[in-house]
Amino acid sequence: MTRMIFAALLAALSLPLSAFAADWPTQSGDFLARDVTFKSGETLAEVRMRYTTLGTPHRNAQGEIDNAVMVLHGTGGSGRNFLVPIFADELYGPGQPLDLATTYVILPDNIGHGGSSKPSDGLRMAFPRYDYDDMVALQHRLLVEGLGVKRLKLILGTSMGCMHAFVWGETYPGFAERLAPFACNAVPLAGRNRMWRKMAIDAIRADPAWMDGNYTTQPLAGLRTLTDLLILAGANPLAQQAQYPTREATEKALDQAFNARIGAIDANDALYYIDASRNYDPSPALEKITVPVLWINSADDFINPPELGLAEQLVKRMPKARFVLIPASTETRGHGTHTAAKFWKADLAKLLAQ
Repeated sequence: MTRMIFAALLAALSLPLSAFAADWPTQSGDFLARDVTFKSGETLAEVRMRYTTLGTPHRNAQGEIDNAVMVLHGTGGSGRNFLVPIFADELYGPGQPLDLATTYVILPDNIGHGGSSKPSDGLRMAFPRYDYDDMVALQHRLLVEGLGVKRLKLILGTSMGCMHAFVWGETYPGFAERLAPFACNAVPLAGRNRMWRKMAIDAIRADPAWMDGNYTTQPLAGLRTLTDLLILAGANPLAQQAQYPTREATEKALDQAFNARIGAIDANDALYYIDASRNYDPSPALEKITVPVLWINSADDFINPPELGLAEQLVKRMPKARFVLIPASTETRGHGTHTAAKFWKADLAKLLAQ
């Protein structure tokens, strides 16, 4: 992964490049899923799923891996997002909730993201129009066919990964013994959440340089709008007001965040991964989720505003679910609070003890 892509990933978490923790022992690989059929009816002969792992798989008396945890990234991200210190250094060390001495951590790059198959590999807009169900089905194939994992101790998902956790709980009940969905709601992406996504999609499509996806250089006008929307959607207004109290400081911070992101975004990839949430709606079948659930949102989240009150009502439909709303402060990270483990790792430890 290039330094530019690292910059974009870390900017999404409001972190500098120096925040990447390079010393955690990782292994990476590719699983090739053959003859993939998508919900749309489209097919691919082969889908590459890139993954990163930490720790060592342990096998029980039956020879089955019994210590695996999967962590799922957000829209536009990568499994390697979870190597930053605010996540990794809080969770992977001795005695921590995901202690690598006893835990096998699996970090996939979802289709359309990172090192996995995506439109920018060459198919452009002829790439199958995947959705969240397709993404979860490929995660399942990665685990079962690629890594030999037939059961998980935990699925922890952030943002898009949060929504994937709900899809997992309903599509493969009991495959994961526990679910930890962070920073999402369990309803269709409507209202403001869909509006800002549609604004980003429309901006790219309206850029004459997009050329129906057949551009030779990136459609920068469309990507500028997308990037600006991403910066706003992930921001914590309390922290920004405290950190950038003047016009000059604010505009300098905006320029830095913008420049760190825009060079790493491919327009067609972005169109696909932003729109992949279009069919998401776990709300009719939440009763299928009977495993322990730790659902966490933060009060400074533009994408999932707490005033909607959705989680407080929907959590009651899952018999072993608990909802936590992290209060906003100058220390929280807006939507990106989902990756700052210090705010929720005690609750995660309690979930793992169930």
